[in-house]
Amino acid sequence: MVVTAPAAPHVPVLLRPLLAAVAPVSGVWLDGTFGAGGYARGLLAAGADRVIGVDRDPAVFAMAESWAKEFTDRLSLVQGTFSQLDEHAGEPLDGVVLDLGVSSMQLDQADRGFSFQRDGPLDMRMGDSGQSAADLVNTADEQQLADILFHFGEERAARRIARAIVKIRAEGTIDTTRALARIVEGCLPRSKPGQSHPATRTFQAIRIAVNDEFGELVAGLEAAERALKPGGQLAVVSFHSLEDRVVKRFFTARSGGGGRANRYAPEIETEQPRFDRLSKGIAADDAELAENPRARSARLRVGRRTEASAGPADRSALGLPKYDHQGD
Repeated sequence: MVVTAPAAPHVPVLLRPLLAAVAPVSGVWLDGTFGAGGYARGLLAAGADRVIGVDRDPAVFAMAESWAKEFTDRLSLVQGTFSQLDEHAGEPLDGVVLDLGVSSMQLDQADRGFSFQRDGPLDMRMGDSGQSAADLVNTADEQQLADILFHFGEERAARRIARAIVKIRAEGTIDTTRALARIVEGCLPRSKPGQSHPATRTFQAIRIAVNDEFGELVAGLEAAERALKPGGQLAVVSFHSLEDRVVKRFFTARSGGGGRANRYAPEIETEQPRFDRLSKGIAADDAELAENPRARSARLRVGRRTEASAGPADRSALGLPKYDHQGD
């Protein structure tokens, strides 16, 4: 029987298939992207003895105070990045869950600056320190901006948008989400009904750059490998093709699949498998899509840790975005 979490402010994507894929749930788990706590609550309800919730955003822990105390010593919360989750855990783990990208909770907060649909300061930081989106947009040169938009957002008009940003910021700083969205809108055709907003790819790209999301992702996968016991499970939910490609290739390489980064690259020498792949990419079913349209692009991948020693991943084999060419 699949156990679901108690009602939470935001519905965690692919929770039901995730719990089904890792069943039976027991032992100590770490939720590396705690957010609104949906996965942590689901794991506790499904039978986890204890869950360690990690998040780089200190605001999420204040929001969890109203319900976290009901789990007493079964739930512990740690501010930090999931790239260091093995250090945050402090003990071998039976499972790790990672929900990549920005949360709907953060998108709903205008003052966090993640969404072009709500005017607010151009921030986009998932934590409370480091360079903001406004810092990046107002200081990076045109080439750097075009690189970011093209490789992290797959934006074909990357150069055009970067050129417009540099031109407009010469007249005054770009410091709100609405201001940036208007610049992008002026560079692209108006979206047709059913299409995404013209600024979607630009905002995604800048958010990824500000938070070093690909660097964090690879480091987090390596940290999970180090932290998991033999037989422990790693479940990763991604929301766009760039993330999912990295997760898929990580599991392929770490399960002894070898392969090539592309068809022209040499065959990768296989190593002793560190994971057994338990699933291909699992997508949301019709029932979940009706409940939560955000799940439409989500993919879940799950692997089980073997007894092989952990080690660094070959980043050249993971399909990480590279700055090797530009959009028009």
